[in-house]
Amino acid sequence: MLDVPFFRRPPPALKGETVFLRTPVMSDHAEWAALREASRGFLVPWEPSWAPDELSKSAFRHRLKRYRTEYDNGTGLSFFVFDARTQALAGGVTMSNIRRGVAQTGSIGYWMGERYAGRGMMLAALHLLIPYAFDGLRLHRLEAACIPDNKRSVGLLEKAGFRREGLLRSYLRINGSWRDHYLYALVAEERHVPALETRG
Repeated sequence: MLDVPFFRRPPPALKGETVFLRTPVMSDHAEWAALREASRGFLVPWEPSWAPDELSKSAFRHRLKRYRTEYDNGTGLSFFVFDARTQALAGGVTMSNIRRGVAQTGSIGYWMGERYAGRGMMLAALHLLIPYAFDGLRLHRLEAACIPDNKRSVGLLEKAGFRREGLLRSYLRINGSWRDHYLYALVAEERHVPALETRG
């Protein structure tokens, strides 16, 4: 078990050869909004319905406050994913619904800007996040859910070492409709994360 709650420490930055992860800040808004807008058609089929003010500065500020509350409560941690070569924002990855006690579990979610999809950047981000989750946060199990026909997401999770455990019927309301999801999980004893990235 983790002796010191992780929220008492500053949020980490995780650095690799091709990507780096850090927590978002208000000055990221313009780049984030531009990337999300440019990727709207690519992202909308796999996400909850976007609010009318989804990309506004006030909505982004509210998002950051929620991230901070989750971090302070020890229930979540959100990162932006950046291209290590250009420093450009490429996507985001989160650990949410962190449960302690007998569970020691968290859920992973992610998104990638369309122009960066297919380059292996989210897999590289998971290669940074997984060791941090197990070794830094002392979690025992990571879960992720994806829509069965989201082939990119299925492939990503399987390449990262997650195993499919079952089908969650009508699990999440995505783009206005309740959708089935595959449940994937990775437990600490079964991880085989290639040494492609290093933590910083």
